[in-house]
This record gives sequence, C-alpha cells and structure tokens, in this order.
Amino acid sequence: MSPTPFGAPMRQQFLLDPNYRNLNHGSFGTYPHPLLATQQAYQRLAESSPDEFLRYTQPTALLTARHALASLLNCPAKDLVTVKNATTGVATVLHNLAPHFAAGDTLIYFSTIYGAVENGLFSLLEHLPAPNLRLRKIEYAFPITQTELVQRFREVVREVRAEGCTPKIAVLETVVSVPGVRFPFEEIIRVCRAEGVWSLVDAAHGVGMIELDLGTPLPDKGQDGLELGPERLGKVGGVDFLTSNCHKWLYTPRSAALLYVNPSLQHLIRTTLPTSWGYIPPPSETPAKPSLMASAGRKTAFEALFEFVATADDTPYLCVPAALKFREEVCGGEGAVYAYLEELVNEGADLVANGLGTEVLGEGDAAGKEKGRSAWRRCAMNNVRLPVRVVQKVGGEENAPGLTAELVPAVVDWMQRRLVEDYRTFVPVFAHAGWLWVRLSAQVYLDRSDFEWLVPVLKELVGRVKEEFKLGKVSHL
Repeated sequence: MSPTPFGAPMRQQFLLDPNYRNLNHGSFGTYPHPLLATQQAYQRLAESSPDEFLRYTQPTALLTARHALASLLNCPAKDLVTVKNATTGVATVLHNLAPHFAAGDTLIYFSTIYGAVENGLFSLLEHLPAPNLRLRKIEYAFPITQTELVQRFREVVREVRAEGCTPKIAVLETVVSVPGVRFPFEEIIRVCRAEGVWSLVDAAHGVGMIELDLGTPLPDKGQDGLELGPERLGKVGGVDFLTSNCHKWLYTPRSAALLYVNPSLQHLIRTTLPTSWGYIPPPSETPAKPSLMASAGRKTAFEALFEFVATADDTPYLCVPAALKFREEVCGGEGAVYAYLEELVNEGADLVANGLGTEVLGEGDAAGKEKGRSAWRRCAMNNVRLPVRVVQKVGGEENAPGLTAELVPAVVDWMQRRLVEDYRTFVPVFAHAGWLWVRLSAQVYLDRSDFEWLVPVLKELVGRVKEEFKLGKVSHL
C-alpha cells in the first residue's frame, strides 16, 4: 500500500465534515475511518458475549495494545499501563504519592500547567495534613528562552532547600496546552534526576506528535545551557512518571491514554481512580479481593492494577495497534508524521503572522534553533498574536483595538463561538503577556492553503470584535 499524500487527499481518510476546517486538532483530536471500524468491531464483539469479551478477550487485546505502545516508546510493556486521559494519569500518580509526602515536601510546577491539573493540585492539598505538602509555582511569560526557564527551575529547587524544605516532585509538560509551545522537558527531567526530585510529566500533547523515547536517557552534563541536537530530543529515559493521551495525536478514539511508571517506583502505585479490582493493600492489611480478570495472576501487580478499572467502554485502548498501522501504512511512518506536522505549523504560523502584521510566540529563543526555528516552536502547535492588546484601561490614539482585562473572557467566548458558527472552524483564543493570541494546530489532513484561508477570517473577526465590544484604541507599543 502506498502512503496517501498529506493535505487534502488525506482529509478523505478522516471523519471530518467537508465544510469544517479542523485547525484545532490539539484539543480533542480526531481519528480516521479505519479506526472507527476497528472500535465498532470491538464494541459489537463486546455486546455479542459481554462476559467472554470483558473477562477474556479484552485483557488479551489490551496486552497487545500495551506492547505496541511500549515498542513505540522504547520501554518494557510491564512499565506502561492505560488510563482514560492524561489528567487522570497525573491525578492517579499524585493520589498514590500523597501518603508518602511529609512536612516540608514541596511540589514544583509551572504557570503554564494545564488548568484541570492545577485544580487537581489544589484538591490534593485539601486532603492532606497542612504541613505535608507545599506548592511552588514558577511564573513565566514570553519572551523567555528555554535556557532561562531551565535555570529558573534549578534555582527554585535550591531555594526550596535553602528554606529548609524538600523539593519532592516536579510536574511539567512536554508540549504546553496554552500557549502551545514545546517545553524543555528533557532538560527539566535531567535536572530532576541530578537533584533527586521526582519528575511527573503531563505529556497530554506527546505520543503521536513528537518522538518520545523512554528507554534512552540524555547524558549527564553540567549547568551551562541547553543545546539539544535533533538526535537527542525526546530522550527521557530515567523519567519517574509520564502520562500521554493517545486520542489527541495518535488517532485512537476518545478517550485513551498511557501511564508510564519507573519500575523503581511502581511499588508506590497501589490504587487506580476510582479504586477497583486491582487494588493493592498495604502489606499489614487483609489481602485484596481476587481480580475479576482471569489473566491478572500472570501479570505484575502494577499491570493487573490497571487492567480493569470499573465497568467502562475500554475499546479505545484496544485501537492502538490499528492506529499505529494506519500511521505506518497510510501516513508513511512516525517520522514522516512528526516532520510534516512541525514543518506545516511553523510555515502556517509564519504565514498567518505575516498576514496579520504580528508575530509568532517564542521567536526570540535562539537556543536549540534548527533551520532558524525557535526551540519553543519544534512541535505541532504554534501561537500567533492577534492585533488586540489587553490593557488595564482603554485609552490612547493609535490603531490597535484594545480591551480591558475584565472583558477578556467575554471577548474570547464570543470570538470562539463566531469561529465555529460563522466560519466553520476553530482556533483557541487566549490572553498572554498583554495580547490576545490564537493557537494553531497542524495535522496530516491540513496544508498551507488552510492557513492562507484563515488570515482573512481572523482579520474580519478582529474587526467584528472591535465593533461588537466598542473597543477603544491603544498603542501597539
């Protein structure tokens, strides 16, 4: 089978409405026709003989899926299990670690954390004795270089120690959700390893978008900057915990995600969310009830823990081999997908920024550049500034529309609704560093013409915002 050309020809492989341009693959993903057929085949099989499927067929198919993911990520299948989504993966890890936190332990995270994950941190604190965990957020905004951010993290780790506390765990991303930039996760993980800090990676935007290699560690090095060549990107052997969605970029149905736990720490993971049949009680307590799954006894306790988590439709997990087959046979392989997505979104972002007379976020970081490309932009999402400034007060006499900060939520909601209803597309609109921005996602069913089409749409939309909300004038400066 010859691969299908990317762009318009590939669009026929997907379930998208022909009149809808999906420029926001990053939020919820979507999948091609063969994956729908695969999932429906499993669902029909489940309904034809539910007990046979759930007790015997599904565990075997799930093991096959886990081995396929493990091969992609270069790690043993026994260290990798399935969860519903990356938010669940992060929450599962933290819930299990909670009993091991002690007075003065500190969780370090970044201001670009996914909102639901940060809410999970706040909820975690509610269920812990007050001294047993502190949160330390590292604030940052653009312009900033990745080297500067890594150094800021290193300094915070040492500040926490100087305060007499323990930097216990760091929560970080592979590709940030908003703004959509590639995070220097390889370097942060390396600092964690050197400083004795657990690393918990929210790779919601990870598998299927960028290479992730859990078996090859980055070599140890000093503290003199971040300069990762292409051959070293994505190498995260030695990471402690990592969770990544499969339904965003790998083309499985929703919802399906993986959770990797370093074998040295698997003994700390004793329950799923919700607690189910694989629960591992403390050694001093009554043994757990036998699992519903006949195959549980042939797996490690960590594997069996996640094999059956309450009754749910787990068929999306089973679609991983079909997704990988589609990517290999129809798309031409993982490398071809990664390269096309990165090249297209960078070309598209430059095109849109030029059309609007603005800029692409993160362009100021020269470290890690390849082909003149900022390290922040080496992924499948980029961000373009809209000519709409966010101000504390409307004023000035220049030509850029401006809005006060309290108007931002209403304006963002209005713009996003108009994009869907009036233009049959969607791009997230968000405020950052005093401006409104849009996040663009590339995908194999898009090409340059889709981003060319977006330019007049955004221009018109900005004009409509100015009129709808009677925005004042403020300076670009």
